[in-house]
Amino acid sequence: MKPPKAAIAALLDGTHADPFALLGTHAGPDGTFARTIQPGAQEVAAFSLKDAKLGKLERVDDRGLFEGRIKGKPRAVKYRCRAQGSEWWVTDPYSFGPVLGPTDDFLINEGTHRRLFDKLGAHCLRHEGADGVHFAVWAPNARLVSLVGDFNDWDHRRHPMRKRADIGVWELFAPDIGEGRAYKYRIVGPDGTVQPLKADPFAFASELRPRTASLTTRTGKPDWGDAAHRDFWARADPRRQPISIYEVHPGSWQRDDNGWFLTWDEMAARLIPYVVDMGFTHIEFLPVSEHPYDPSWGYQTTGLYAPSARFGDPQGLARFIDGAHRAGIGVLIDWVPAHFPTDEHGLSHFDGTALYEHEDPRLGFHPDWNTAIYNFGRREVASFLVNNALFWAERYHVDGMRVDAVASMLYRDYSRKAGEWIPNADGGRENWEAVDFLRATNKALYATHPGILTIAEESTAWPGVSQPAYDEGPRAALGFGFKWNMGFMHDTLQYMARDPVHRRHHHNEITFGLTYAFSENFVLPLSHDEVVHGKGSLLTKMSGDDWQKFANLRAYYALMWGYPGKKLLFMGQEFAQRREWSESRALDWELLDAPAHAGIRALVRDLNKLYREKPALHARDCESEGFSWAVVDDKQNSVFAWIRRAPGAAPIAVIANMTPVPRHGYRVPLPEDGTWKEMVNSDALQYGGSGLGNLGAVTAENGGASLTLPPLATIMLEFAG
Repeated sequence: MKPPKAAIAALLDGTHADPFALLGTHAGPDGTFARTIQPGAQEVAAFSLKDAKLGKLERVDDRGLFEGRIKGKPRAVKYRCRAQGSEWWVTDPYSFGPVLGPTDDFLINEGTHRRLFDKLGAHCLRHEGADGVHFAVWAPNARLVSLVGDFNDWDHRRHPMRKRADIGVWELFAPDIGEGRAYKYRIVGPDGTVQPLKADPFAFASELRPRTASLTTRTGKPDWGDAAHRDFWARADPRRQPISIYEVHPGSWQRDDNGWFLTWDEMAARLIPYVVDMGFTHIEFLPVSEHPYDPSWGYQTTGLYAPSARFGDPQGLARFIDGAHRAGIGVLIDWVPAHFPTDEHGLSHFDGTALYEHEDPRLGFHPDWNTAIYNFGRREVASFLVNNALFWAERYHVDGMRVDAVASMLYRDYSRKAGEWIPNADGGRENWEAVDFLRATNKALYATHPGILTIAEESTAWPGVSQPAYDEGPRAALGFGFKWNMGFMHDTLQYMARDPVHRRHHHNEITFGLTYAFSENFVLPLSHDEVVHGKGSLLTKMSGDDWQKFANLRAYYALMWGYPGKKLLFMGQEFAQRREWSESRALDWELLDAPAHAGIRALVRDLNKLYREKPALHARDCESEGFSWAVVDDKQNSVFAWIRRAPGAAPIAVIANMTPVPRHGYRVPLPEDGTWKEMVNSDALQYGGSGLGNLGAVTAENGGASLTLPPLATIMLEFAG
């Protein structure tokens, strides 16, 4: 039966809602019928994929519409097109069946699909005997979705997609294209408005900014060599392992000779050996996902599944991580599920409606960052984000994720005044939808990827951030492995900024954090957030003249490495970067020519080595049995001393003198009589200090020892028997 003229007109105009009903091959009363649009062709003949000629089609419309009967049953076909002496071949996308199946429909609709990254997005695959790319995108409220790209001259009439009505997913298998092709989606909203061309939410690669198209590609790498590394962490209790994290912005750690970003391979050749030499156990990258604006540092991402094009091809990131693992270094990434930017090619009003975000700005707009907030209560949105976490763990073997801005997710009134937020169903401020999402993410990750670490940037007193998210447990428990200890960072940096003469009045800025140090599994973060926006570098935060600033920083680092909790240091601070960090330039590596800066780096290297090698300093980082005070109340002298322990290990005493006055004959209680070896002295000459110390060891008698405490310094003593 001949379709109505209006249907043909809509088909040729690219506005027909069901192109598969008219195009492709179909069974009819007189046999199999084929219809195709081939603009510019004068003759079209149909062939099987195995090159058997099936019949010649007749041009029935000058705009390129061809149709006619062909041999055999409906099947996938290709066309030989001819015009003015030229010949080309086109495989018909509308002659293929769908790739997604009923199980996908069920799980997607339920919000429990845990392999969405295998189904949505653009996948290079072989389907029904042809190689091509399968495209699938969730746009449930759209009237029409068309695939546009460099393979069809960005013409929406060429590849309108099939809608799976039950789940709102549009799909199309496009044969004869492969990797490296640019594409977007043209979406007509429910009111008939054509949206700006949209990048693929599941794109695995994107063009380099300022271009914004998605790219077809394969993810990860086929030949990983990191089984030993992953097996170790799968069996380990991370709370009892040394974890010292080097936080890196990949765009500004170093640059190439032309001032451009290093590729992942170039970074691997420089950064991995450096981190190994410095003794860090993990690299944590600021967000590596695609983002349009360099000064956002990646925290306003438009491509959660796409490693940024700034650093080369996506497989380069996989090669970097594999290389790090082979060298014994873990790789963490910052992950941003809290919000997304409103760039028109991104998720904002994706199908003409508030799809990923809330329509009401009291729920869906973030006042701090002028961004949109995900609708965590929508199962498809939560599933999109949970799958993203699983994607990075599976395809790129990341060892963990530090989740950004968790506090902003937990509270509906975060950074909002009265009347600017909507209470939950119980009238409270908790965002239980976000809580459920975070719990689901952690449960999914820890269930499927043994050894994974999740770390929350959470700055409030929310209970149970790093407690397991058991179904039968308290709903507030979020299930993270660790939490950033923002209180430690704030209080101790405030203390170190004070003139030593005033520190006696603020003794609790060091001691208070140890009253809650074991309430969560903590990471002690001296992160990028502390060295931007006019805050200066860690060195310039220290009080005193230049000599005192360096001494204070050395004392502070040694105190931190002796303090319970895992360690994190932002790049450049290991050699006392003087200038505030900027994403637009490389670190000031030339500072290492100065002995004071080289001394700081040598100290950090030695602290990392000691922390890794001595269980007393790491094996009970998260448990109170590993810590006891030796001197807690000497405010007058600004002295702190405590003991770190672990079963079967020699105890280590950590003693800090936070004034520039050397203290001779200072008695410190010690738990064992005998020799205590001086393992670290931040005032040592090789670190740029004055060289005052205890000649390598002290002897404890009657429960204590008389020590020399160097000025503005921290020492560590290990019991040697």
